[in-house]
Amino acid sequence: MFQLINQAHLKLAETIVKHINVLTIDEVAAEIDKLISIIRNDIPEKKRISYGRYGIIKKLGIEMYPMLKQNDIDVLEFASNLYTNIQFEQFVRSFGVQIISIYGVETKKIEEVLPIFEQAATDEKWEVRECSAGFVRKLVKTFPDRMKKWYLKQVTSDNPMSRRFASESIRPVADNSWLKKNPEFCFEVIKNLFAESKDYPRSSVGNNLSDWARIDKERVYKIVQKLADSGNKNSYWIAYRACRNLVKNEPLKVMDILKIDKYKYKNRIYYRHDY
Repeated sequence: MFQLINQAHLKLAETIVKHINVLTIDEVAAEIDKLISIIRNDIPEKKRISYGRYGIIKKLGIEMYPMLKQNDIDVLEFASNLYTNIQFEQFVRSFGVQIISIYGVETKKIEEVLPIFEQAATDEKWEVRECSAGFVRKLVKTFPDRMKKWYLKQVTSDNPMSRRFASESIRPVADNSWLKKNPEFCFEVIKNLFAESKDYPRSSVGNNLSDWARIDKERVYKIVQKLADSGNKNSYWIAYRACRNLVKNEPLKVMDILKIDKYKYKNRIYYRHDY
């Protein structure tokens, strides 16, 4: 049976951890980068689409965190050094963020880790931003009340990447399955972005609503109607984007709400006269 992280990988990870105190941070980063590549190369070719580097460093962080604790490593300092060294490979830096997220959950010292995520949300490397949007989710699930306050601060940021991070990290994907029973958490945050003017966060809000359309289409229809009728071009754009899944089954209803005769997404075009 295929295992993403096998015993050989774990032995290599243990060796890295045991030598952390005698190696420079640059050397440790190089070893972690090498281990990530080894794991990647060991994935059967047919499974590589399903198991990307995000999945590798997510699982590797889970496996290595207890090793770091057992070897009396200052986890927060170690992981922060990996992330903040911008010359390191982006997935090594992302691995540092994953360790920090686990540290935050395990120690409940959430105030110590949130500044790292604020930096990661606006990192110059998109891989770091994307990975961090995934890794923050365990903090959201564990500390929903505190994290909601943090998110409501992020959506008012002057930096569009911070606003995008807020929407992207609370999409109702598998890691956020708890949101399906707690939808207000998400909607209370993203409603502040329903008139977003910048492409980067605006696309995420539309995608977020599109995801919710699979879960609660009537709620999304109500939001889409309100946005489409608002007279705000950015709100209308989000409404249009939010209908990507809805239009597949109810094209006429979508076109009626959006007041259009044609709906296009990627290579698919829906025409009113066809229905």
